[in-house]
Amino acid sequence: MYRRGDVLMVPVEEAAVPPRVAALAAQPRDARGRLVLALGEVTGHAHAVVGPGWLRREAGPFGAAWLHLPEGGRVVHEEHAAIPLPKGWYRVVRQREYVPGAVRVVAD
Repeated sequence: MYRRGDVLMVPVEEAAVPPRVAALAAQPRDARGRLVLALGEVTGHAHAVVGPGWLRREAGPFGAAWLHLPEGGRVVHEEHAAIPLPKGWYRVVRQREYVPGAVRVVAD
């Protein structure tokens, strides 16, 4: 597993990727050519992936994201060193937190 801040990337065998993922729309890259996993609401900094591949998200605030890196890539953030990711599939999970009466995605 790989973690950068409130984003967790869990390696997944290709056979374990749900068939529904193929029908999800690929997320566009940002202006810098990165696949953005999470965007900081306060700073504008992003947890993002650099390298060939695609990112697809399931609907809803708690929907999983699926990352495919056919050649590997790097997780980058403006304030931290890059984390290399081997080629393969990843399930991307955003950290959640409990607040009285609700569960929400952690805000950065």
